[in-house]
Amino acid sequence: MTAAVLEKAAVAEKPEEGTLATVRRGIALSPELRPGLIGTLALALVSMAGRVAVPIAVQQGIDRGIRAPGGPDLGVVAVVVGLTLAVLVVSTACGYAMTRRLFTVSETALAGLRSRTFRHIHDLSMLHQQSERRGSLVSRVTGDVDQITQFLQTGGVMLLLTSGQLVVTTIVMFVYSWQLTLVVFAAFLPAVVIIRLFQRRLAGVYRVVRERTGTMLGAVAESVVGATVIRAYGVAGRTGKRLDTSIESLRVAQQKALRTSVISFSTGEIAAGVALAAVVVVGVLLGVDGGLTVGKLTAFLFLVTLFIQPVQIATEVLNEAQNAVAGWRRVLDVLDIEPDVADPEARGVELPPGPLSVRFADVSYNYPGALSNHPAATLDRTKGTPFVLADVDLEIAAKTRVAVVGETGSGKTTFAKLLTRLMDPSGGEVLLSGTPLTSVRFASLRSRVVMVPQDGFLFDATVAENIRFAAPELSGADLELAFVELGLADWLAGLPLGLQTSVGERGEALSVGERQLVALVRAYVADPDLLVLDEATSAVDPATEVRLQRALDTVTRGRTTVAIAHRLSTAQSADEVIVVDAGRVVQRGPHATLLEDEGSIYAKLYASWLEQTR
Repeated sequence: MTAAVLEKAAVAEKPEEGTLATVRRGIALSPELRPGLIGTLALALVSMAGRVAVPIAVQQGIDRGIRAPGGPDLGVVAVVVGLTLAVLVVSTACGYAMTRRLFTVSETALAGLRSRTFRHIHDLSMLHQQSERRGSLVSRVTGDVDQITQFLQTGGVMLLLTSGQLVVTTIVMFVYSWQLTLVVFAAFLPAVVIIRLFQRRLAGVYRVVRERTGTMLGAVAESVVGATVIRAYGVAGRTGKRLDTSIESLRVAQQKALRTSVISFSTGEIAAGVALAAVVVVGVLLGVDGGLTVGKLTAFLFLVTLFIQPVQIATEVLNEAQNAVAGWRRVLDVLDIEPDVADPEARGVELPPGPLSVRFADVSYNYPGALSNHPAATLDRTKGTPFVLADVDLEIAAKTRVAVVGETGSGKTTFAKLLTRLMDPSGGEVLLSGTPLTSVRFASLRSRVVMVPQDGFLFDATVAENIRFAAPELSGADLELAFVELGLADWLAGLPLGLQTSVGERGEALSVGERQLVALVRAYVADPDLLVLDEATSAVDPATEVRLQRALDTVTRGRTTVAIAHRLSTAQSADEVIVVDAGRVVQRGPHATLLEDEGSIYAKLYASWLEQTR
């Protein structure tokens, strides 16, 4: 089992960490959140002091102004009102500054988190990416990070403000009457315990919500990408049912989370009512005994309202917080997975200069777990595990053009992925010019070894921009020269806008063969020392295949080339043919020599190909 799958299983089986632990790890991975944090908290406290100024002004205005010993003193009332307005202006300015700082910092930090998560997903092996739903991976970078952003910019602001309000209000309440403050605490203590219990439940239900959101996005993305197949086979109904199932599953999870949140909110409301009633009763009793003035009792009721607000808002903030923490956990789960195909970076070496030779030293590859039902997977009787390639031991000389052929699912594409280090072998090692691939820095490997995949993937850009992915420094004239050298100038001239023709998303504005032509030109301008072609001439019309074959002759000249061939016409022009069957190399030699054995696998493949072309 590969490291990616083992890591994924470990993440799934490990006990869920607490909310605070998740937040601490999240902040550690977003260092941009920490600068200025103390200043932001200080601004929050000053901002909240303005709210407490109103109850204090009410108490002073009543006790020293309206109920002054010699009668109402309007001068005192005017001074109190003026000071209160000044405090409110300052506190409002501090609130604005705090909110602006929090928005700026959170956007910067989470843009960094989004970028790091994307890069990490990109660094994961092909095997791990294939074992995950693409929509689910995308939702980690988009929806989950957006949820964290929303919390920090709304719930985070409320959390800072209400926390400051709670601290300042509690201090002033104690100053006015410690007895009434204890009454308020007693009324809210049961509510705090209940809300704490529901917080744990919310953590679990919102994790389910985020997971089902990812599943739904995956189903939606799959139905959009596969729209042509869905229509062609008339399975829109079944596809709709799949979408409905994922949407309904998300709705059920959301409702469960909301029910839990409503119970928590209702508990806070009940506690608020009990606290107000108790303060009025106890406050009147204290006033009768002369221990509390009318102004202080009135101010205390204002303070209780300020105390209640954070508790009531806390349920809403808690709702957003648990949703955000669930998203944070999903992001951290991805970042916790160590790439099993890792760049050795500083510890690595450069590939030796010059043409590259290839050596497979007793290489085997096993698909782990659920992936063991791959078409090429056959039971390795010595190890008792399914393998796709087994005991492959061969050498390919530098500047040799080799075609690897075999039935569909025989392991040809796996051979190509191991050669380009998109995956690492389960056993043995792959070497280029005597250097193990695992010790070669990616920068060196990717600049010297280029693979043209069978789907000829193109980005949503122009023809020129797609080719410049391999060589950004090339001018328009350089690109046109590349088409001329490959004999494709007439095809380029036939495009509506030439090099500036947009290829559409995934290159769908071009035909399959045309996409492969552009991909081949892109590989040509990269000028690699080892070129790997994964069925680059499959699924094209005869005219395009002639163009491709002519271009291939130019592209492969003077460099080591390994062509994973589906059509045996590719093998005819190769220096040597390697035949793979059920994950093993069973034949090797020039095309003509292999045909001499009429009962061989290669002869049968060639006969089948001739039959198809008649």
